[in-house]
Amino acid sequence: MRGRSNAEPVVSSASAACPVVVAIPVRDEEDRIAPCLYGLAAQTGRTVDHVVLLLNNCTDRTAARVDDLAPVLPFGLTVAHRIFSPAVAHVGTARREAMEIAGRIAGPDGILLTTDADGVVAPDWISQTFAAFDTGVDVVCGRAEIDPEEARAIPAYLHRQEAEEIAYGTLLDRLYHLLDPDPHDPWPRHTEHSGASIAVTVRAWRRAGGIPPQPLGEDRGFMAALRRIDAPIRHAPGVTVTVSGRLAGRARGGMADTMARHVIRQDTQLDDALEPTADCLRRAMARAALRRLRDLSVCGRDRADTARQLADMLRIPADALARPLAGHTFGAAWESLERCSPSLHRRRVLRRDLAEQHAMAQAMIDDLVMEMGHGRSVA
Repeated sequence: MRGRSNAEPVVSSASAACPVVVAIPVRDEEDRIAPCLYGLAAQTGRTVDHVVLLLNNCTDRTAARVDDLAPVLPFGLTVAHRIFSPAVAHVGTARREAMEIAGRIAGPDGILLTTDADGVVAPDWISQTFAAFDTGVDVVCGRAEIDPEEARAIPAYLHRQEAEEIAYGTLLDRLYHLLDPDPHDPWPRHTEHSGASIAVTVRAWRRAGGIPPQPLGEDRGFMAALRRIDAPIRHAPGVTVTVSGRLAGRARGGMADTMARHVIRQDTQLDDALEPTADCLRRAMARAALRRLRDLSVCGRDRADTARQLADMLRIPADALARPLAGHTFGAAWESLERCSPSLHRRRVLRRDLAEQHAMAQAMIDDLVMEMGHGRSVA
């Protein structure tokens, strides 16, 4: 099928039962949009039905480059041109609108994927994503890997720091897996949920309210909204996309800005998703306890004991649990509990303390694995 650039696209019938539509926000990417689209065109196994490009305040030849490419692409193509006011001309607005257009094309039974215009998805990006969907989830998060050639221009100490943070984040995630396991997201898994690789059913996307139009962290905001509705999420290690390692980015506050800032001056604190090990342990245990309290089969003395233990752990009065327990979903209940407990407010880790925190997390994991090996409860 030849590509089309139009306002009212027709969805391919190749996967009519479950249309696959990819939404991409674009800002001045005349040199990178071709590899991005060619990567989508080269999918093996399951393929793309349609691609939506949301051109956000472009001032270069991106549009002309896309027009040249459209006739040779094996999927439908919608190119939407937007001139947003400076206050909202950011990736949150652009990705939200790109997904809204894609959602109309995909229909209620479709699958939406989003990536970045400077990224090149792996040839099995769609097939690996659908393998994850086949396990019964509504959301699949992939991993973003920096282009090897461009990675060479990044100072070695930044690569080392990133590797150290990823290793620590993986240990914290392992603690969650041991104490509050998610049957939809088994080990091994990764910890990324970047806009470079997110797939979601149209139904879950609509229930979550779409991509939040925020200037920074729209991908994290979207994940929070999906967790709020208890959408099953899989962080699939086999789903990958190669992204730019450039230091001059298009999105203010994005990865390129962060790397460029780190070249000049290191942050004294780690990413705000990485908290002290003791805080992670408390959070994971509290989540597990809240799940037990919301389990209607837990009653009588067991329920009272669990409630008391949770209240004591979080240093809150027992009656403060009433509202979280009344939450319609676990995700909403957990958010309510986090708000009412000062001990669940997030603290950041100082970079100078990372080695100590890493060792502490590893020791906790070793102890938990040993306890499980002896058949004792770790809750």
